[in-house]
Amino acid sequence: MAGSERKFTLEELKQYDGRDGRPAYMAYKGKVYDVTESFLWINGDHQGQHEAGKDLTEEMAFAPHQEETLERVKLIGVLISESEKK
Repeated sequence: MAGSERKFTLEELKQYDGRDGRPAYMAYKGKVYDVTESFLWINGDHQGQHEAGKDLTEEMAFAPHQEETLERVKLIGVLISESEKK
């Protein structure tokens, strides 16, 4: 991504939970991914284990797959702190 990447705070990311027709986004290691179209993320839920709209960096350590699975998901932005937003 270039300098025009979309920036999300954790508070903003919560809005993209995949419920009620909203897009499903999740963050991992400072990057934000769109999992809306993935058949593994139905209504923002990933097989009953993870929810969209969150930073899943810590949870990924317990996933049965590695981070390279995210290469198949659309990268849409970066996660920033509230202070960086200002």
